[in-house]
Amino acid sequence: DEGILHASGSGVPPVTKDYCIIYNSNWVSLPKTLDNATSRPLENLTSTVLCSPSEIPSGLMKDKAVVVMRGNCTFLEKARIAQSLGAKVLLIASKSRLSAISDNKTDFEDVTLPIALIRYNDIVDMQLVLGNEVNVTLYSPPLPEFDYSMVVIFLIAVFTVALGGYWSGVAELENLKAVASPGERETRRKKEENVTFTPVTVIFFVVICCVMLVLLYFFYKWLVYVIISVFCLASAMSLYNCLAALIGEIPIGQCRVTCCNKTIEVRLIFLAAFCIAAAVVWAVFRNEDRWAWILQDILGVAFCLNFIKTLKMPNFKSCVILLGLLLLYDVFFVFITPFITKNGASIMVEVAAGPFGNSEKLPVVIRVPRLEHSASTLCDLPFSLLGFGDIIVPGLLVAYCRRFDVQTRSSSVYFISCTIAYAVGMVLTFVVLALMKMGQPALLYLVPCTLITSSLVAWRRKEMKKFWKGSNYQVGWMP
Repeated sequence: DEGILHASGSGVPPVTKDYCIIYNSNWVSLPKTLDNATSRPLENLTSTVLCSPSEIPSGLMKDKAVVVMRGNCTFLEKARIAQSLGAKVLLIASKSRLSAISDNKTDFEDVTLPIALIRYNDIVDMQLVLGNEVNVTLYSPPLPEFDYSMVVIFLIAVFTVALGGYWSGVAELENLKAVASPGERETRRKKEENVTFTPVTVIFFVVICCVMLVLLYFFYKWLVYVIISVFCLASAMSLYNCLAALIGEIPIGQCRVTCCNKTIEVRLIFLAAFCIAAAVVWAVFRNEDRWAWILQDILGVAFCLNFIKTLKMPNFKSCVILLGLLLLYDVFFVFITPFITKNGASIMVEVAAGPFGNSEKLPVVIRVPRLEHSASTLCDLPFSLLGFGDIIVPGLLVAYCRRFDVQTRSSSVYFISCTIAYAVGMVLTFVVLALMKMGQPALLYLVPCTLITSSLVAWRRKEMKKFWKGSNYQVGWMP
């Protein structure tokens, strides 16, 4: 089980800080609140592993919480020695990843003092922050039923999907105007950057996703840096495209320079430099948890928006194939792979968390710091996460609905309905997450909500055939 070590220094007022601990609830029951826990002075004995009573001077541990290094003998052997020397709490410092505390307690029924595993780096940090005279308290608060960071995740996701779909509709409207105006057709063709997904390319895309995930599972420590590099490049370009679209609507500062027979606005040069700088700053400080998540989320939202606007689904048939296959992909790699892997963990969760305790994380998620204080926040999950795929994949359907609205002049009924369905799917995901207390494949709830809602709207409006096959451009279309 996960718990909290509350450490306080000897200053006035005392400086305090919390650290993650791992303990065995079958051996000891920790208080649920800090008020009900007993504070003990900490004796730092990380210079020893405590496998023999002769390692410690007599009386040094009396009525104290002591911390020793992991290794050479079992946890319970260390605990029996510490208890015999008068210690009240035993902390075992580990330089490796914290793991479950397990041992055969049959021969150690006389051992009653609390035993907990703590990171060695946390002990070092404790000395640097709090000094040499530290009091510690061990407790294990219950997990919160709901964390308000989920609200922030929800707002970011719905905003990105809605704005991406709307932007795709704006581009579609410009395409239709260009088709209706022969003079603008060639200009629009040069600006067109959309990539259309056919059913064949959809299947190919899903296969690539599967192969990439498996490769990441086996070669994570090398490929993670490839993904980080690709994210920096793609997010910088996406941020530029998003901001350039906004700047293009501002009728000031349009001075131009000519280079190599090409003319470009000066403000766009500065914009490109800004976007590159943003990606570089994130790459350098990506492990700075206090603020780097803000920059990652901004770059991530820009990446998702640009992807939704650029990647074009030609019809509802392609949307069904894409969302259906990625739903199966999500469920397989989350729920089925634990029966295949040696350690019983899902490939999706392992890759998202960084296999084998790798400190580098994949930058393919929106992340927001957890707002509710808990042991889980300190130990494993200080952030609430939502993968880019849970935004982009349903977002492509929302974008298709918006373009279909533009093509058929249906007053945004498909777009609004699908966006609301996405929001409902997100709420359903969070409800199941809170009830089951484990990570969920969000597409399991988002895909049915969005596909069923879009189908019902098309059926109710008697446009299912046209919606399924896609609406062809009409040359005589007029705004």
